[in-house]
Amino acid sequence: MKKTTNKIALIGAGAVGTSFLYWSMSKGIAEEYAIIDINKEAAKGQQLDFEDASPSSSYPYLVKSGGYDLLKDADLLIITAGRPQKPGETRLEMVADNAKIMKNIALEVKKTNFDGITLIASNPVDVMTTIYQFVTKFDPKKVISSSCTLDTNRLKIEFAKIFNVNAKELNMFVMGEHGDSSVSTIENATLNGIPLKEYYSINKIDAAKKAEIHKYVYMKAYEIINRKRATFYGIGAVLSEISQSILRDEKKVFSVGSLLNGEYGEKGIYAGIPSIIGRKGIIKTYQFPLAKEELMQFKKSVSILKKTTEKAFEAIK
Repeated sequence: MKKTTNKIALIGAGAVGTSFLYWSMSKGIAEEYAIIDINKEAAKGQQLDFEDASPSSSYPYLVKSGGYDLLKDADLLIITAGRPQKPGETRLEMVADNAKIMKNIALEVKKTNFDGITLIASNPVDVMTTIYQFVTKFDPKKVISSSCTLDTNRLKIEFAKIFNVNAKELNMFVMGEHGDSSVSTIENATLNGIPLKEYYSINKIDAAKKAEIHKYVYMKAYEIINRKRATFYGIGAVLSEISQSILRDEKKVFSVGSLLNGEYGEKGIYAGIPSIIGRKGIIKTYQFPLAKEELMQFKKSVSILKKTTEKAFEAIK
């Protein structure tokens, strides 16, 4: 019998994972949810709490908690497990601890014969996604990193303020690492097809202003963490939006982490690049036109990711 409902499984029932669930349940993107966490009592508690919300929802859903056997028949797996980022700590500094966690998760997932799409948000996210795909040997197109999708939102927000426009109308991306070495694609950005650079001088967007915006974008997470100890609503919304594009086959474009295979002359590592996302996962990647300096920064970012990934592999030997 043909399957007519969608099932999402979540590994990691912390603030990011549960924020994702709340967004997704509110939008009705799946009919069944499964919560898996090393802390089974916490996972059960989250299940019961979400269960209480179900009668008030416009979209009915079922929610369960338990072990990896819940991956049976799941269409989409979201992984947010890992230790949280500490105040002042970069995402890359978390690599050894979270690489060990990700390896164990990957081995458990592989045992279940899971055949759906995996979307990962555990930091450092592109490194963790590379580890997960290496251990599971899953089709790279069915393993996705949230990567620079949230950073892209942050970049669009800042330009939306300047141009007094809906952020969704802006075509620009943050690429490379979801972190300090990322690159903001400002030079060839457009407003619904209209080149923005023709209006930069009018809006006093010079080289210094571009650098200021880019720094604010990649430092924004640190500001949030310093003020409230964690970020979760923004990434929860982003994960839900990507998930909706997968389950509803919307074929939207996100700056997710895809396993590079020649894009911008790079291979063998996950990094944020514009990709079409649908029911089969990563349908196609695109090389957004980069200015010379942006391309150099992207390559530098990929180089940093490669070095960090080597440390991750050392940690899981």
